[in-house]
Amino acid sequence: MTETFLLAVQLLLLISGCLFFALGTLGLFRFNDTLCRIHALTKIDNLGLGLIILALLTLTPSLASGLKTLLIWWVALAASATSAHLVARAVRMHEPDRLSQERRDD
Repeated sequence: MTETFLLAVQLLLLISGCLFFALGTLGLFRFNDTLCRIHALTKIDNLGLGLIILALLTLTPSLASGLKTLLIWWVALAASATSAHLVARAVRMHEPDRLSQERRDD
């Protein structure tokens, strides 16, 4: 009974994580602005990775393996945020007319 419930929760988490990855990829292809694409990738994909990591945590044989898995997620979160920040900064530096146009629209 408990194994069946655990397997169902794992399956639900894995499917949800894959769905979030698919939605992030769809956002990458559908959005026309670089900043919107970055937002879709960093937010949605990190949530998808978190759900998949939660599903995998139940399969880890020891506490050390579970902590390593969480460390991988943390490193991926940090790398994603850092790279998104650098790309957004580069976009802002190379598109100064976009900032003035946004301020005029407000």
